[in-house]
Amino acid sequence: MPNYLVLMRHGQSEWNKANLFTGFKDVELTELGIEEAKDGGRRLKEAGIKFDQVFTSTLKRANETAILALTEAGQEDLIETMVYHDDLRERDYGDLTGLNKDETREKYGAEQVHIWRRSYDVPPPGGECLQDVVEKRVRPYYDAEIKPLVDEGKNVLMAAHGNSLRAMLIILGAETPDTINDAEMETGVPVVFTIEDGKIVNREMFK
Repeated sequence: MPNYLVLMRHGQSEWNKANLFTGFKDVELTELGIEEAKDGGRRLKEAGIKFDQVFTSTLKRANETAILALTEAGQEDLIETMVYHDDLRERDYGDLTGLNKDETREKYGAEQVHIWRRSYDVPPPGGECLQDVVEKRVRPYYDAEIKPLVDEGKNVLMAAHGNSLRAMLIILGAETPDTINDAEMETGVPVVFTIEDGKIVNREMFK
C-alpha cells in the first residue's frame, strides 16, 4: 500500500495580497486565503487521504491553513497533536521584509530583486537564501522528525510556506537548485507525493 507526503502552502495572506515581502512577519489570512485552505481540505477529503501526523510552522498563516484544511477534511482530531516548529517558517527576507515588491524593483532594479528572490545561494540583505533554508533548517528537521514517519509508511501533511516547501522539493529530489526557480507552490493547493517502498512514485497538485 502506498503512503503519502502532502506539502501545502498557506492560503493567501494579507501581505501576499498587498505584494509585500513577508518572511518571518506573522500575518493573517485573507478571506480568499481562508477559502483556499478549506478548498485544499476538501480536495484531500475527496482523495481519501487520512493523515497520521501534521507538521506546520509557528507562523499563523500556515497553522491556520492546516486547521482549516483538517476541519474541512473531517480530520479535526489531528489538530490537537499538530507539531509546530520554527524550522518550517518562511525564508527570512531580512531588510526586504515589509517592502512592496514593485517598489523594491524600482529602487534596486528588477535584475537585483530577481536574484534576491530566486537565486539559490544569494541572500537578500540581512536575510536567508534558499540554500540556507534547505541546509540549515528544513533538511535537518525533515531528516530528524518527518522522514522517519514517512519511511514507516505514515501519511504526513506539512503545512508551511512557499520557500520552506520549495526547500522540501529539493530535499525530496523532486527539484534541483537549477530547476527550483520554475517550481511554484500555489497558495492553498496540496502537492501530493505518493510513496511506495520508500520511493516517490508520483507527484500531483490537487487543484
